[in-house]
Amino acid sequence: MNLTKFTLAAMAAAFTVTLAASGADTKLPPASDKKDVTYATDIKPIFDANCVKCHSGDRAKARLHMDTLEGALKGTKAGKIVTVGDSAKSFIVKSISHATGERDEWMPPTPNKAGAKTLTPQEIGLVRAWIDQGAK
Repeated sequence: MNLTKFTLAAMAAAFTVTLAASGADTKLPPASDKKDVTYATDIKPIFDANCVKCHSGDRAKARLHMDTLEGALKGTKAGKIVTVGDSAKSFIVKSISHATGERDEWMPPTPNKAGAKTLTPQEIGLVRAWIDQGAK
């Protein structure tokens, strides 16, 4: 009897973890269906409006430079934020979608002194498409 209860409890815990993990992905807006998304044409204007004030120059927060393709792909002092080819696994997508477990990882933070606004689902969709299409 105790073995049955233990097995059921373990199965319920595994199911709960699976739901929690899949629930984070459901917070992500879908990738845009736009083809040939590039940093220069589609992504830089979004980053310029919402990220570059804090993530550029000599005092870039987290040493993340969003003002260049190279800087965005390099990532932060803690590591890469873009998983090329897989936007759902990219930290930047989770961060701009406010789908991380930590509110202090949400970008742009709310409120903020830079006047940056939360990205729209369409903007996040373009970022996702850019990453999924190779982050070029």
